[in-house]
Amino acid sequence: MRAALMPLVERTIRRNQVVLKVTGKATAMLRNLSLKPYTPKRRTREFTAANALPSLHAVRTTIFREKGEGTIPTIVIAGFVPDATEVIEFQRPLLKEFGSIYYLNYPRTGFSLPLFFAQLADLVVEINRQGERPVLFGVSFGAGLIVKFMREAFPHEKLQIRGISLVSPVLCKDDLVRPGGEKGGGVRMLESNLRRILQARSDDKSGIERQIERARRGFVGLFEAGAGNRRLTGRHLAIRKKIFDVLEKTPAIGGYERVLALQSFQEPGDGPLFGGPVLTLLAEAEENLLVPSSPTLALCRDRERFSRFFPHGICRRVSSGTDDDPVAHASLIFHHQYYNPLLASWYNRLTAPKLFAAI
Repeated sequence: MRAALMPLVERTIRRNQVVLKVTGKATAMLRNLSLKPYTPKRRTREFTAANALPSLHAVRTTIFREKGEGTIPTIVIAGFVPDATEVIEFQRPLLKEFGSIYYLNYPRTGFSLPLFFAQLADLVVEINRQGERPVLFGVSFGAGLIVKFMREAFPHEKLQIRGISLVSPVLCKDDLVRPGGEKGGGVRMLESNLRRILQARSDDKSGIERQIERARRGFVGLFEAGAGNRRLTGRHLAIRKKIFDVLEKTPAIGGYERVLALQSFQEPGDGPLFGGPVLTLLAEAEENLLVPSSPTLALCRDRERFSRFFPHGICRRVSSGTDDDPVAHASLIFHHQYYNPLLASWYNRLTAPKLFAAI
């Protein structure tokens, strides 16, 4: 009886705008109850990095914690949108089985790589002091931040990392924007937007704002395309509202400085970058967003190079098994049922390290 009624209830909610808004707000409120602002007790690196900044609050990342049950915490670093607190909405129950979740939400009004890395290092040290080693979980642009952190900051710090999970990694600018104006295979919407942003002069405020607004519309279009004709639950609606709020309330300078951070990412070399366990998840339709000449795609498709870069890493393709609904770039929200089994299997192996020897 319940199974028969649920489709009717869902259709009624979708068609009634008042009920739709109430459902989304209620879901968001319940989510927020479990997310608590978190500040490491010792912020030595953050304060040192802040000394070189004109304004700390304009570029300071906000950290939230959600308590879990296990001893393998996860630090989530998202892409451009949505925030970390939304991007793994459908992975939260799974990850909380293994430990607490720490979310790093980017500032709206700017971005500083040195400060972000300082905050991340302080957080890892705090977790290490509690006797735990975290997993760094990066999505898209966030995966690139993790790789840059491991390359530039990690070697100089005594940090203990349990593993790294990279979902649809964007490790360098050339993953999204081809050099020299190449157009083979068609120009992707995001590629066009990013190229215009990167070509804008830093003193051309109106030009930057115009191009960032184009990018905002592009991100809205990507989310709506992912939603398609799906049955959107209250959780989807809450995330949709948060995404639109982020896009609306992030001024052009905030988006622009993140794009500049992306521009500073180096192409992946031959490594090794990190000797611990690494899980890389590539969507079957990555090529709809990443350009054909993407250095990251080339790395992941070359087994020998990938093994040199991540000696204990594995790369998995995430597929829906149907041509009607291919898994898109970083589609953790709409294709969670295909991501979660792969994540669960990898996290389970982290609890029994000897199993990695068999991979």
